[in-house]
This record gives sequence, structure tokens and C-alpha cells, in this order.
Amino acid sequence: MQYLVSVIDDRTNSATPDEMAAIDTFNDGLVAEGHWVFAGGLASPSTATVIDNRNGAAMVTDGPFLETKEHLSGFWIMEAPDLDVALKLAAEGSKACNRRVEVRPFL
Repeated sequence: MQYLVSVIDDRTNSATPDEMAAIDTFNDGLVAEGHWVFAGGLASPSTATVIDNRNGAAMVTDGPFLETKEHLSGFWIMEAPDLDVALKLAAEGSKACNRRVEVRPFL
């Protein structure tokens, strides 16, 4: 089963060199153990564009979907046999990036 592990931050590009090194080491471990699917960092919420085409006329709005103090700064998509393993991996990821994370299974 695949899980989305979202990294929660209140700043952009805030990772220190030590945190980036720990993230790289964590990612290498995910690959080696067969849990790696994909990961990426996200640009600042100020670079976001929201598109709403529910009424047949696309409305385009600059900026984030929600104005909040915290935002998603990155994510991992991990393969794990069950939620317990996903939570263990997410705890290791949280430690590596020194941020809170949210774990959600894909449907």
C-alpha cells in the first residue's frame, strides 16, 4: 500500500544543511529498503495558483488555497505493507527533516 507523508512547515526553504543531509540519508534508506516511490519539496505557497472550473468557466486565482501560518513544504510517497510500518517510516522522516509530518493512505 502507498502512503503520502506530507511535511508541515511555517517557513519556506528553511532546511539547514544538516537537515538536508539527514533527509538525503533517510531517502537513501527508503530506496535500499524498497519503500521509496517518490519525494519532492514544494515552492512557497505564494507561488501557488488555484483553478476552479466547477461551473464550466475556469476561475484562476493567484496565491494559496488557504491562508494559514503552516503549509506543506514537501512530501514523500512511500510503499509500506501496513499503517504501522508507514507510521514508523514517517516518524523517521519527521526526525530527519526536523518537521511535523502527516501520514495518509492512498485510496
